[in-house]
Amino acid sequence: MPAPKKTARRSLLVTSAVLSSLALAAPAAVAAPSPSPSPSGSPSASPSATPPASMSTVGGARLGQPGTQVNLASGVPVLPKDVSARSWIVADAETGDVLAAHNAHWRLAPASTLKMLFADTLLPKFPRTAQHKVTPSDLAGIGSGSSMVGIKEDETYTVHDLWLGVFLRSGNDAVHVLSAMNKGVENTVREMNEHAEELQALDTHVVSPDGYDAEGQVSSAYDLTLIARSGMQKKDFREYASTVTAKFPGETKKDKKGKKVRKSFEIQNTNRLLAGDSDVPVYQGIAGVKNGNTTNAGATFTGVAERNGKVLLVTVMNPEKDEHNEVYKETARLFDWGFKAAGKVQPVGELVPPKSAAQTGAQPGANPSGEAGGSGNGGSGTAGTGAKPVAIAPAADGSSGIGVALGITGGVLVLLAGGAFLVNRRWPLPDLVRRRTRP
Repeated sequence: MPAPKKTARRSLLVTSAVLSSLALAAPAAVAAPSPSPSPSGSPSASPSATPPASMSTVGGARLGQPGTQVNLASGVPVLPKDVSARSWIVADAETGDVLAAHNAHWRLAPASTLKMLFADTLLPKFPRTAQHKVTPSDLAGIGSGSSMVGIKEDETYTVHDLWLGVFLRSGNDAVHVLSAMNKGVENTVREMNEHAEELQALDTHVVSPDGYDAEGQVSSAYDLTLIARSGMQKKDFREYASTVTAKFPGETKKDKKGKKVRKSFEIQNTNRLLAGDSDVPVYQGIAGVKNGNTTNAGATFTGVAERNGKVLLVTVMNPEKDEHNEVYKETARLFDWGFKAAGKVQPVGELVPPKSAAQTGAQPGANPSGEAGGSGNGGSGTAGTGAKPVAIAPAADGSSGIGVALGITGGVLVLLAGGAFLVNRRWPLPDLVRRRTRP
């Protein structure tokens, strides 16, 4: 079903951004055999080096065609030539226009970008202040070599702590604990698949909630972009996805006097366009979303960035070029192209609204603040205690950074009357204070 007619309406009051600082990335997970699409479009265990001749046409017929889809014309910049990803997409986050794509509906292993769907499904369920004592069964079934945040049995964590572990360190242990709180992994997988169907992310099939490679587990650049767009409607999701460093509870130990103490340690976001690295500068206007890396999926990444009032989503899956941080470099090149092409290039497709929005023309469940239902205390705009505060001065622990994130303190998202999902809504981006010039 085509999305309702897009409008140019914009409306938002925002007041501040989350402070961020540089970080290192977590190690990639070691994975089981990779699924890939069969000619019929169903997941199989047979890897393929080429996309199917025909793929899903959700969002437009051209998005179902293999190869690069773009409407080059006079005044439209040429696409970067050094993009080796198997699949990628550049889309306008506000209008839903797909500006360009390459094998957008190719069903590939998603790695930890699938955690975006996990978060979009579960975030509204639990107040961030809720506490949970971890049992051995909570951590059962975590794949060998998984990325971990460092959760310990018999320790108590808040839901806020667990989400920081999911978003910043891509912790499969945090995913499994939250899944246990959600009546188990099996129930969580079922709900994630149901939510994917609601979002019309029909290339996606979930087997493991943490994105660890499993037979039959697939998604696509198109679907991951839909999922990110949905997640970013939730205030908590925005805040966690854009937080660069935070404090995470450690293990309870006895000090020299025999007194039990529990210290915290710093965790850092593994998204290198947000956190930076030796060969990847912080991208100007970056504000999330999620990276992934497993043996069979390769590197995957979905990002959102804003520049000159334009908000873009870019997803890149499995670059063939084997260079350090290549997925981020290719994402940055596609962002650069998108910001130059926006307003000049004719779209090749669109990001469709969720089924409920397409059918009723109503906003699906988001309140005017854009908060997730699981905010509990309403959210602080800094992803809760332990995350970097909104400030330009150094934080209490001596670290400092530039506000480059999506977190909002006191921001009010104003919805215009009528319209469907994201059509009459301006994305909740902070002001110019968070922009950072690239070296």
